[in-house]
Amino acid sequence: MAERKRVLITGITGQDGSYLSELLLEKGYEVHGIIRRTSTFNTDRIDHLYTDPHNEDARLFLHYGDLTDGTVMRRILEQVQPKEVYNLGAQSHVRVSFDSPEYTADVVGMGTLRLLEAIRDYQQRTGIEVRFYQAGSSEMFGKVRSVPQSEETPFYPRSPYACAKVFAHWQTVNYRESYGLFASNGILFNHESPRRGETFVTRKITRAVARILAGKQSKLYMGNLDAKRDWGYAKDYVKAMWLMLQQNVPDDYVVATGETHSVQEFLEIAFGYVNLNWENYVEFDARYLRPTEVDLLIGDATKAKQKLSWEPSVSFEQLVKLMVEADLQALGLVANGVGLSSPLDNAIIRKSLVNAII
Repeated sequence: MAERKRVLITGITGQDGSYLSELLLEKGYEVHGIIRRTSTFNTDRIDHLYTDPHNEDARLFLHYGDLTDGTVMRRILEQVQPKEVYNLGAQSHVRVSFDSPEYTADVVGMGTLRLLEAIRDYQQRTGIEVRFYQAGSSEMFGKVRSVPQSEETPFYPRSPYACAKVFAHWQTVNYRESYGLFASNGILFNHESPRRGETFVTRKITRAVARILAGKQSKLYMGNLDAKRDWGYAKDYVKAMWLMLQQNVPDDYVVATGETHSVQEFLEIAFGYVNLNWENYVEFDARYLRPTEVDLLIGDATKAKQKLSWEPSVSFEQLVKLMVEADLQALGLVANGVGLSSPLDNAIIRKSLVNAII
């Protein structure tokens, strides 16, 4: 029996890490993930995939590590000997990066450099190719000069997070060109799902809708409602990550839907789905404003569509409703007169419902 292809994922417990793990396990990979040590369990998003590593059928393995610790990164790389590495780990909350700029830069920027150096040394010593994916962000475009944004659009980062991502992006390009590493950047525009962290604006909205309907919350406090983003479905986007590392040559790709919608539009659809008027529940709080705002992001994914044969499968309205449905079911609720006859994300909805019951 042929040995399974091994893959290493940083940030495996996050939204993207969990969906990517599902995809790779379905494709027959042996998946290894790096998790930070905490005093409480933080593996909720991948618990449904995990089996006891003593089980001979186990194909998902977790390792303690941190992108701030290059020695441990090297040790894990030597131990796992992966064919593919997906760097999804980050302090990824843009607003929080203004409060913790040094930590954000260390994890997002220097963390990527540490990983690239470890891969370079390993590859030079063993002669074994390791394909590397770097998770970029549309936030790198920041104060945009042209619409839509493509791989050729100049970066103008407007947050410590975005600055760190730009550093990581160009280090990835530099290691590709200097050392011949198979290193690709995915410049992913906003991608959401029921697994999105509860402090991110989209999940904050859909969770509030469910809690308001359940009588557990009366108001939702928001910042800039005029900001426009290109929002897609995370499960679609991780497929693009995998496709990038299956190409003959490494390259950089924008992954986006090509549509832009405001935060207010998201509110209107989310609250309207349960027959509520968002204006009766939303109040402004200046604490949620960024010192420098990014007003408009919309991606041009032509290259990804042509070279990767990638296409988004979920519309903006479908995405909002999917997220609302999951948060409603987590509280034992169902949208008014709608139900869930064909949910797009059965696994997370079932898990949310089980957690609510327990």
